[in-house]
Amino acid sequence: MTTAKASTTAAVAGGPLCCSSVVDAPLNESEAVELARVLGALADPVRLRLLSLVAAQSEVCSCDLEAPLGRSQPTISHHTRVLSEAGLLVGEKRGRWMWWRVEPTRLASVRAALGG
Repeated sequence: MTTAKASTTAAVAGGPLCCSSVVDAPLNESEAVELARVLGALADPVRLRLLSLVAAQSEVCSCDLEAPLGRSQPTISHHTRVLSEAGLLVGEKRGRWMWWRVEPTRLASVRAALGG
């Protein structure tokens, strides 16, 4: 398997979230919109399972997600795109496949925003 980066998919909204913990202070409108967008990406059982599969490894190929999720490649592509746009996954194209890894800073920000 080649390790050269053909292209990288960067998260549109990667990095820390907008706000401090929801239990520390009330959110303003823009903070609530940003947090709801990220939580909305997690509000699907397939995406939660997908994120947990990727998080359990340092990185995973899209081709290795079909069997454990029981979903087709186009469906997996849709869900990885949603998670990537929320800044939770980062993808790297290698040959014809995307390799995914969790964006740990963003995941930690979600945890902190929820008071964890």
